[in-house]
Amino acid sequence: MTEAGRPGPANALTDVGGLRVGHAGRRGDGWLTGVTVVLAPEGGAVTAVDVRGGGPGTRETDALDPRNLVQRIEAVVLTGGSAFGLDAASGVVAWLEEHGRGFPVGGPGRVVPVVPAAALFDLGRGGRWDARPGPDLGRAAVAAADATPEGAPVPQGCVGAGTGAVAGGLKGGVGTASWLLPSGTAVAALAVVNASGSVVDPDTGALWGAGAAWSAEFGPAGGARPAAVVARARDRLAAVRQPAPFNTTLAVVATDATLSRARAQRLAGAAHDGLARAIRPAHLLSDGDTVFALATGRRPPDPEGTDDAAVNEILAAGADTLARAIVHAVLAADGVSGPGGSFPAYRELYGPA
Repeated sequence: MTEAGRPGPANALTDVGGLRVGHAGRRGDGWLTGVTVVLAPEGGAVTAVDVRGGGPGTRETDALDPRNLVQRIEAVVLTGGSAFGLDAASGVVAWLEEHGRGFPVGGPGRVVPVVPAAALFDLGRGGRWDARPGPDLGRAAVAAADATPEGAPVPQGCVGAGTGAVAGGLKGGVGTASWLLPSGTAVAALAVVNASGSVVDPDTGALWGAGAAWSAEFGPAGGARPAAVVARARDRLAAVRQPAPFNTTLAVVATDATLSRARAQRLAGAAHDGLARAIRPAHLLSDGDTVFALATGRRPPDPEGTDDAAVNEILAAGADTLARAIVHAVLAADGVSGPGGSFPAYRELYGPA
């Protein structure tokens, strides 16, 4: 646990100044899917990625290798629809080009937007196998991000890429959290929880990521529920139609610190520790667990450069904050029931937090 600090004003990814979040989704008539876009400040953010799931669906992640040319990215796309849903990034690319944002390649207006994207599996959960995001939902999500002011609250639960998300039989969704270190550095995370593993201790009903350290934030969700409640929940989950075991938890962790691409990649890797604390097991063959890391550099570096101790604080906060974002996603989700399956919410089975 990060021992010193506090949540930011919004307790959201947008507490990292300059970052905006937009959602677009579709439900009904066989649809249950969507897109979430994290929009960086103009000029982009240093961006890296760490993919640990055995079944990832990604686009442009090779561009984030620290050895490669493009260092700053304008937007990151998280989408439903499995590999089909990666088409949503095309709508974001088109929107960025229209706004003159991307990697400059010579001459006014000549830019190539490099837009990394990762997809989760939600195919068929609304009833139709062919209902998956395309460029229209990608464009809608980035436009929604652009329309929000800096520091705005981020809608959570069954929105954007979390519209059709499921976590171990429970309804998943989007969650977010932030942490302000004593130095003033902000670290924040946004998660789309769609996991093969469970977010709940089956013996107690407590959420794995909501430990005693966060009791003020999550209340009863971090403690054991009455035995009768746990037994009823277990019976209910055993009776519902379970989704196919193809999932993925997607996340963005961010800071306003000045980091190199290599250190941003280290932040993405450390954040996976938080994912594994909140979802058990994680990083399976049937998951595509992917974490992006963004560093906006809005806080100037120390004269001697950001020292190792300061970076370690950021790494630790990244892991803790992602675990908290996962808990918020589960607590904010509403249950759904339809032709694609019945997925109850945590609150329905275990009571409110």
